[in-house]
Amino acid sequence: MKVLPLLLFAFAVLLVASGCEAESSTSDDEQVQAVPLDQSFSNADIVRNPVSAQSLQDTDRVAVIAFDQIRHNFGKVFEGDLVEYDFAFTNTGKVPLLIKDARSTCGCTVPHWPDKPIPPGGRDSIRVRFDTKNKTSKQSKPITITANTYPAQTRIYLDGEVLPKGRPNG
Repeated sequence: MKVLPLLLFAFAVLLVASGCEAESSTSDDEQVQAVPLDQSFSNADIVRNPVSAQSLQDTDRVAVIAFDQIRHNFGKVFEGDLVEYDFAFTNTGKVPLLIKDARSTCGCTVPHWPDKPIPPGGRDSIRVRFDTKNKTSKQSKPITITANTYPAQTRIYLDGEVLPKGRPNG
């Protein structure tokens, strides 16, 4: 009964070998086609993947999200307070920036991001709202942004300290 594992291994090797033979049909001399922002388009029209299976290529023709600051310290607040901050950024890349997603590690921190493409040189912001209910002590909330950038994910942080609410005497 040792034949079955050997057959499965041979099949897996065959699949891997056949998948690696595909070649890219694009050349290094191709020009990026700009998509006018006032036209209808799909996300695939503006997203280019600068990474191939063999190596990193073409990172100078992707969107670049440059935050004014990646950390904001909100200082000391009391438990139950709502903290909001706008993380301003600029698209310093050569193609429109499209933010696909922004997530935090828990439901107490909610990011809101622009759903329209940001043109090269354009500015916008990601608003982050942190609900301190049932949170005390020092806090550092990471927000992970996924966009058509290289690398595809960028992190920003909301930091501070949540003090317990005063308790009534007696």
